[in-house]
Amino acid sequence: MAIKASQFEVHPSAGVPIYLQIIGQINAMIAGGHLNAGDMLPSVRQMATELGVNAMTISKAYSRLEAENVVERVRGKGMMVCKAIPAGSARERMEELKPLMEQAIVQGRRLGLSDEQILAVANKLFREYKP
Repeated sequence: MAIKASQFEVHPSAGVPIYLQIIGQINAMIAGGHLNAGDMLPSVRQMATELGVNAMTISKAYSRLEAENVVERVRGKGMMVCKAIPAGSARERMEELKPLMEQAIVQGRRLGLSDEQILAVANKLFREYKP
């Protein structure tokens, strides 16, 4: 299944670089089961035209995803979602996840959210990204 460029949206005034917004959306689509291993991403040109951004911005996002082994370049076809390969033991993967979770908790507290509110956000996201 190929995803369409029209399924993405960017917000130039969001304070988050556009290429990071695109990376985040692709990762979210994979986590939510909307993109699977073997699915093709829209071409750089299609994405740039549809979103009204520079093609280099899309290329940067795709290159970052490729460096992280999220997508791979298929000659003559474009960018394809890679098969997820869990690296290391569950304990090692949990240790890799820990700093990201810590950042979310710290940011939530900076925003004045209670532990219950932070957990509510996490639970909502778990439901949204359930494969």
